[in-house]
Amino acid sequence: MMKSFLELLKTWGPLGALLIGFIDGAGLPNPGGPDYLVLFLAWTSPETAWLSAALATAGALAGSFVLFHVARKGGEKYLEAKASGPRAMKFRGWFQRYGLITVFIPALVPVIPLPMKVFVICAGALSVRPATFLAVTAAGKIPRFFFFAWLGKSLGEHSTQWLKDHRWHFLAAALGLAVLLYLLVKLADRRRGRAN
Repeated sequence: MMKSFLELLKTWGPLGALLIGFIDGAGLPNPGGPDYLVLFLAWTSPETAWLSAALATAGALAGSFVLFHVARKGGEKYLEAKASGPRAMKFRGWFQRYGLITVFIPALVPVIPLPMKVFVICAGALSVRPATFLAVTAAGKIPRFFFFAWLGKSLGEHSTQWLKDHRWHFLAAALGLAVLLYLLVKLADRRRGRAN
C-alpha cells in the first residue's frame, strides 16, 4: 500500500513533494521520503525540479512545526510533572545550548541514521523558541532538497547510484560538521564568559 501511495505522489509532481515533505516532517512513516521523490521528479521533469525542492521544503517545515507544536504543548506538562529534578534540568540546559545541532545535522544530511523527529520533539518539549527552531530546520532542509533537485537534473537516473557510492562521504561530513558546530558553541560560551 505504501508503495502505491508513493506511485500516486509521483503523478502529483511538485504537489506530491509538498505532501511527502509534510508527512516526513511530522514524523509519520513514509515510503522513501521526500529526498527520493524530489530526486525522481528532478530527473523525470527537470523543468519543475526547483519547484519540487521548494515545495518539499515548505512541506517539511510545516510538518516539523506541527510535531514541534504538539511536543511543546504536551511536553511542557510532562516535564513539569516528571522531569524537574537536577538531572532533567541539566539536560534541559544542555539541549538549550547544543540541542539545535542535533536538529540541524539530520535536517541537512540525508544518511544520518537518526530519526529527526526525536530531536524535534525534544526541541518542542524543552521550549526552544519557535522562530529559532524553524530557522535551524530551514537551514538544513533548504540546501538538502535543492541539492537533490540539482543532482536529479544533472545525473538523471544515475543519481541514486551516485548517492549510494558516496554515503560514507556524507556520514563523514556530517560528523565533521557536528564537531565543528559543537566547538563553535563552546568557543562562543568561553568568549561570553570572558566578557562577563
